[in-house]
Amino acid sequence: MVKRKVPPRVAEDSRAGARSWAPIGPPLGPVAGHIYEGGVASRGVPSKIAGEVERLRADLDRHSHRYYVLDDPTVSDSEYDAMFRRLVELEEQYPSIRTASSPTQRVGAPPADKFEAVRHAMPMLSLDNVTSAEQFLEFDERARRLAGGSAVIEYMGEPKLDGVAVEVVYEDGELRVASTRGDGIDGENITANVKTIRSVALRLRQSEAGWPVPRRLDVRGEVIYDRQAFARLNQQRAAAGEPLFANPRNAAAGSLRQLDSRITAERPLDVFFHGVGRVEGVEFAGFVDLFEALSSWGLRTNPRNRHCRDAQAVVRYFEELNAERDALPFEVDGVVAKVNSAAVRRQLGEVSRSPRWAVAFKFKALQGTTRVRNIVPSVGRTGVLTPVAELDPVSVGGVTITSASLHNMDEVERKDVRIGDLILVERAGDVIPYVVKSFPEERKGGERAFVMPSRCPICDAPVMREEGAAAHRCLGLQCPAKMREVVRHFASKRALDIDGLGEKLVAQLVEKGLVRDFADLYALSEEQFIGLDRMGAKSARNLLAAIEASKRSSLARLIHGLGIPHVGEHVAALLAEEFGSIEALEAADEAALLEVREIGPQTAREVVAFLAAPSNRDVLQRLRDAGVRPTAVPRRRKDGPLAGKTFVLTGALSMPRDEASRLIAAAGGAVTSSVSKKTDYVVAGTDAGSKLEKATRLGIEVLDEAGLRRLLEAGPPS
Repeated sequence: MVKRKVPPRVAEDSRAGARSWAPIGPPLGPVAGHIYEGGVASRGVPSKIAGEVERLRADLDRHSHRYYVLDDPTVSDSEYDAMFRRLVELEEQYPSIRTASSPTQRVGAPPADKFEAVRHAMPMLSLDNVTSAEQFLEFDERARRLAGGSAVIEYMGEPKLDGVAVEVVYEDGELRVASTRGDGIDGENITANVKTIRSVALRLRQSEAGWPVPRRLDVRGEVIYDRQAFARLNQQRAAAGEPLFANPRNAAAGSLRQLDSRITAERPLDVFFHGVGRVEGVEFAGFVDLFEALSSWGLRTNPRNRHCRDAQAVVRYFEELNAERDALPFEVDGVVAKVNSAAVRRQLGEVSRSPRWAVAFKFKALQGTTRVRNIVPSVGRTGVLTPVAELDPVSVGGVTITSASLHNMDEVERKDVRIGDLILVERAGDVIPYVVKSFPEERKGGERAFVMPSRCPICDAPVMREEGAAAHRCLGLQCPAKMREVVRHFASKRALDIDGLGEKLVAQLVEKGLVRDFADLYALSEEQFIGLDRMGAKSARNLLAAIEASKRSSLARLIHGLGIPHVGEHVAALLAEEFGSIEALEAADEAALLEVREIGPQTAREVVAFLAAPSNRDVLQRLRDAGVRPTAVPRRRKDGPLAGKTFVLTGALSMPRDEASRLIAAAGGAVTSSVSKKTDYVVAGTDAGSKLEKATRLGIEVLDEAGLRRLLEAGPPS
């Protein structure tokens, strides 16, 4: 038994085993030493051909490893494809040289009649759950007590992926069998399907970190669909008239349980490995060592894993991941906290169904099932009628949901949602909840289909649907619903944030003719407010003070509040940063707008058309006359000292990140969210994680906060 003793290479609270997220790309087939046993030439294959085959396999495996694990490809897709085609050609010409670990053997086997049972050498246990920091700290206290009163326990924190658990067995570095978790004792043999997953190594690499390839390695992982791939899959199924998958986990499970692995091969599945069962030939002092070894053998580990020095560090990690969960490329429903030390884990042991050394720290659920009470059309500020499902109350992610958007009639018909249906509803972040799917099999016979009205439910004007468009639109030029929504949006929290000016009050102002557009808000008096329902003198004065304060809101909030089509918060911030004033934005043409990053032709046309409309220019002028002066934003200097330089911020800085971004933009630089070869500088504060590691690996210059300030003052060295 080999035991490699190395000091942990992971700093406190930094991420262990970090690897950057890479898109689906060429197959991954890492190599471990020689490829052939016994020699190819001895089987009647010319030595020249044998050498070419060996070089092709080694090159394909090396390039795949760089693409998938290191995120640093050195050949183009076309070059890779040419090598792959040549290898296929040679293996077809000389069938005796074909091996199970060849990169060509991922493409799927003929359909199976059924899945055979596979017994796990060691049980695949489930985890107990906790749902609060208090419960996790109780788990930690119990673990320390069972470990002999240890003062502190270190943990490995991992994103709890919402996927399908699998076990992959390697013998002498060669993939032998892959199976589902099943009941934890017996699973199903899905080897042919797992071999089609391009982030699964068909053969382990020789470790550059010094870890010997084990005689046997039972490695456990989670097969997932990333969010973008899942969205594309459901779009394709919708276009083909096929039922949609409810979530990425269902899609992954359905893909893995195809009897025809050629279907699985068409699905862009991915995998992250997070643990082991039986291992022969090597030992690990803890999960830090394990993840280093797995990565060095070519097995994909999660870039968001983190070595946590104590229980409080796990709680911080949980809170951070919970805040970022909607931005992650994969579905996460919590954090798995595992005791790092193998020696301490042996002390803690297991109970019948779960280990005492690991726990699932769960987020609040973001999906729930409920029933549709009614479907009603809501008229938006542009006159578009949106079907909204009124629901039996359901708690989703800690928020009680009573309604969900159905977007348009195409969506209602595609999802076949009817009044009275049982449905699956989802809430992601702060967006409006939406209906994922209905359950037609649960219908009792009394459900009713929704029909879009032919006349506006607010003003009784005709409702029309343009040819080729998805939206039904009210044609009433003075529809109160439009005006209510326009003013409500302008005053909303994410726009001008006029506290106290809610939907009911806006409705009264519009219905009484006191407000015809949002510029009228700044001409209202205390007496006019007191004349409204449930509005006393004190409330009126508070509201007037909030309206007055909104005159000094930020430029980005004002642009967002105007309600320009296709201009949400993010685009409004980009426009504010680029142009610096509403007057400069009004003067911009399409060409100038297209120079702004992330602004496309459609958005550019909408902005120009909106600001060119005489009625809209009149409203903007009346806002200026009323004293609305948004906070000035320094326009990005195209000739500034940091012009053309791209920055990524990571870790905690002494100044807010928004302030750091503003200073960089004012000097001509740009701030992006991810590290790539195009990044010029990474600014690292305390507790910097995988972005710092990736910057180091790519050779990108890393600055501390003092270094950033020096750069802002003097510019980069010439």
